[in-house]
Amino acid sequence: MSKAQSQALLRLHLAVLLWGFTAVLGKLISYASFNLVWHRMFLTTLIYLFMPAVWRGFRTLDLRHLRVFAGIGVLIALHWVTFYGSIKIGNSVSLALGCFGAVSFFAAILEPLITRSPFRKHELLLGLLVLLGLALIYQARPREQVAAANFMAAAGVGIVSAFLAALFSVLNKKYLSTHSTLSVSTVELGSGFLFLSLLLPWLAGPGFVWVPQGWDILWDLLLALICTNLAFFLGTDALKHVSAFTANLAVNLEPVYGILFAAFLFKEYEVLNMWFYAGAGVILLSVILQPVMKKYAAH
Repeated sequence: MSKAQSQALLRLHLAVLLWGFTAVLGKLISYASFNLVWHRMFLTTLIYLFMPAVWRGFRTLDLRHLRVFAGIGVLIALHWVTFYGSIKIGNSVSLALGCFGAVSFFAAILEPLITRSPFRKHELLLGLLVLLGLALIYQARPREQVAAANFMAAAGVGIVSAFLAALFSVLNKKYLSTHSTLSVSTVELGSGFLFLSLLLPWLAGPGFVWVPQGWDILWDLLLALICTNLAFFLGTDALKHVSAFTANLAVNLEPVYGILFAAFLFKEYEVLNMWFYAGAGVILLSVILQPVMKKYAAH
């Protein structure tokens, strides 16, 4: 592994640690997922636009790539809305993050199709291992009918979120090339914000929060400045040196970090059984096995 790849993996894992905390902030913020993501994308785009490097990077973006990255930004917005929607529906950070492990399975299928590269057997095997983990998590559903319905709805929305995350990561890997990471991030987050703004007349509703109040102000700022601006830059920049599958498999550590945060802050371990933790353990195993199997496949 080259020095550039090692540094990219370090940046990637720092980003994943910060992303793991976004789920906690999503539960702490009092309003709905659509409202939350609208604020998040507005604040992060605004912060990026104050950076001179962003404006310099715009010069390298032609109209075709602007359209591509704007489209990816819409996918990011939908991914975040479904991700936080899963947390709100199930009232569980751990469940949403557990389902997020399906990202690597979707990436193993999407990356060869989109980049027209060969399917890698070890990636498909690891993706299937993640599916086994998800099947175990499914067994953790509560017995009560209402709670079970919320559990399944939250899990379904969480898996949709994982698919969208894999899709935008693969597309970023294909089109990012030598473009400025900061500028691309600004285009993507800005287009996501505009997309959500177009939906406001139908989805805002009378309870829409235009200006955060109380603790929500602090949670919003942490979500935007640290867990989005910084983490999004680190994660996107790392894609220049690692494959989308490697990146997505590393992102599978996000559930582990988030579940630990949720266990400490919200005591979610009290409402989750051993089926859930067995599934989360299998997903973690896929992360540990990835570099070993990749090295073996290279020989």
